[in-house]
Amino acid sequence: MGIEIRTAVPEDATAVCAVLRRSIMECCAEDHQNCPTILASWLGNKTPETVATWFTTPSNFTLVAVCEGEVVGVALLTQAGKVSLCYVLPEVMHRGIGKSLLYGLEDRARDWGISVIKLKSTVSARDFYARNGYINGGKEMSCFGLECDFFWKNLNEPVTDAAAAGKRFCGCTG
Repeated sequence: MGIEIRTAVPEDATAVCAVLRRSIMECCAEDHQNCPTILASWLGNKTPETVATWFTTPSNFTLVAVCEGEVVGVALLTQAGKVSLCYVLPEVMHRGIGKSLLYGLEDRARDWGISVIKLKSTVSARDFYARNGYINGGKEMSCFGLECDFFWKNLNEPVTDAAAAGKRFCGCTG
């Protein structure tokens, strides 16, 4: 299975929208618990029209993962250093695709001179971010009303389990 990681283009919007919606509905059930109100809120802006605008916003950088001509994953970084999206289809989970997308965002962050990136993680993705060197900074609320975990990563320092233990978020670069 060859995977291509590339920059998203507006023509990817419909496929990316489908990835987002399926991943949220199927992979994040522990978070939304099939509650129609939460799902409606979370999925409300996941339309091809809205997604296409994310790709053309100059302060965003969006990658897609493509397998056999089909979009199977998406990740988005803002110039504020926030990972806003990192989703893959259920059938390609645990194959390194999410990790490749995340590392692509980290490379762009470094190119932009961003040394600390941050994100809000679902319960479903918490272990994924921890495995990839992100430090859990505690609980926060998402814009969809879900309790989530605030994660951050200093791109200028190697993260070891011992160094990360109990470490809180610090936005400094020194």
